[in-house]
Amino acid sequence: MTDPTPPIPDTQDTPPVDENTIIAERRAKLGRLRDQGVAFPNNFQPAHRATDLAEHHGFKTREQLQADQIRVSVAGRIMLKRVQGKASFATIQDGTGRLQLWMNDEGIGADVHESFKHWDLGDIIGVEGELFKTMKGELSVRCSALRMLAKSLRPLPDKFHGVADQEIRYRQRYVDLIANQETRDTFIARSRTISAIRAFMVSHGFLEVETPMLHPIPGGASARPFITHHNALDQQMYLRIAPELYLKRLIVGGFERVYEINRNFRNEGISPRHNPEFTMMEFYAAYTDYRWLMDFTEQILRDAAQAATGSTTLTYQGRTLNLGEPFARLTIAQAITKHAPHYANAALDDPQWLRAELRKQGVDTTDPALARAGVGALQLALFEEVAESKLHDPTFIIDYPVEVSPLARVSDQAPAVTERFELFIAGRELANGFSELNDPEDQAARFHSQVEAKHAGDEEAMHFDADYIRALEYGMPPTGGCGIGIDRLVMLLTDRPNIRDVVLFPALRRED
Repeated sequence: MTDPTPPIPDTQDTPPVDENTIIAERRAKLGRLRDQGVAFPNNFQPAHRATDLAEHHGFKTREQLQADQIRVSVAGRIMLKRVQGKASFATIQDGTGRLQLWMNDEGIGADVHESFKHWDLGDIIGVEGELFKTMKGELSVRCSALRMLAKSLRPLPDKFHGVADQEIRYRQRYVDLIANQETRDTFIARSRTISAIRAFMVSHGFLEVETPMLHPIPGGASARPFITHHNALDQQMYLRIAPELYLKRLIVGGFERVYEINRNFRNEGISPRHNPEFTMMEFYAAYTDYRWLMDFTEQILRDAAQAATGSTTLTYQGRTLNLGEPFARLTIAQAITKHAPHYANAALDDPQWLRAELRKQGVDTTDPALARAGVGALQLALFEEVAESKLHDPTFIIDYPVEVSPLARVSDQAPAVTERFELFIAGRELANGFSELNDPEDQAARFHSQVEAKHAGDEEAMHFDADYIRALEYGMPPTGGCGIGIDRLVMLLTDRPNIRDVVLFPALRRED
């Protein structure tokens, strides 16, 4: 038998303008399959996977494979196909990679081979056969049995360009995953990142817990919630905006190190860095403070980067990021003067000057969130306008004002600021942490201030959570807590500019 050679790029099934014609033809083929018996059988279980076969046998010579006579059974989607006289080639794709097939009348029988000639790209098939290498050294399967497992009724995208339309990639992620290896690699990296974080947390004595997703009171962050109604309880409920207050209840209860990786929901805008449903990892450790948290957060990110990419040095949108070096630490005022040097001698402690400068930046200072703001909140607003986007290298912004940090402990050295930080990388916030406020009377007073802000029109201000105050009254040890945005972290690790690129099914307007 003549040894086969790899097929030329397939040209079959390039979708014509009228896709409905293709679908109609494939439905007719499916009808004929139904007439012949079970059209979607469920009694084939592959014993091997493409990447494993390449790893364990790809290094062998043609002569070694011929001597070994390795029998395999594989399954996957037909991605390439070429019929050439009495022999045919195909490339299938399983969950790990691609593998080439070769078949002829002698190996699988003339009837089966004839049927295969009418199968389409996208069909899922089961294969049994023997491993061999072509003259050009490509690992392949010489087929001895072939079965149709699932008929594809819709044509795949053009194989040379994948799914180029971003709208289709986000809305039909299943097609994007079939057609684009880069997309599959992104979500494999995401999975590895989360697995690495879990292993890291457990190795440092943290207990993984699950807290409610439906809250009677939205709390733990300043954000606008999604509202729903619980029929059985006949009460309004909120999708959680943060798990913080429940996790700290567990600290009160005696679990000294806890963490949770799960969804938060915020009924806010959609942008390249915001999705209304997003994944956070929040963790709390008793007898720690925000300085310990910053050191520990650096360690988490380095470990995750190493696990996902093999290095702590990354390239993000053409610029290098080094997570292996100690992260910078700046106050809000220091960040403003460093990244907007013309403010070096400005009156950053003058609220009137700050309001005037914010108006120059196009900020509406009559907005309820700023109308009652003091110096600290106004400084923060200016920082967000002139410095935040310039924080490319990992930088902790520290010592946030009390008025914008209702759950953070006040600094003993500077009563106007809290022991709080936010971590910025590549111009966006990645983490937020602080020494937790564990004084129940101070916390109650902060909640009352938030309620006043809400009545004044600030829709993102917090509610008063009486049960959380009751929990604090039992006594919470000194504690540090931090939240890390998993989606934004994966954006960094996979060099993706848009959060929708790292969320399997991002929020989209309805198709109709």
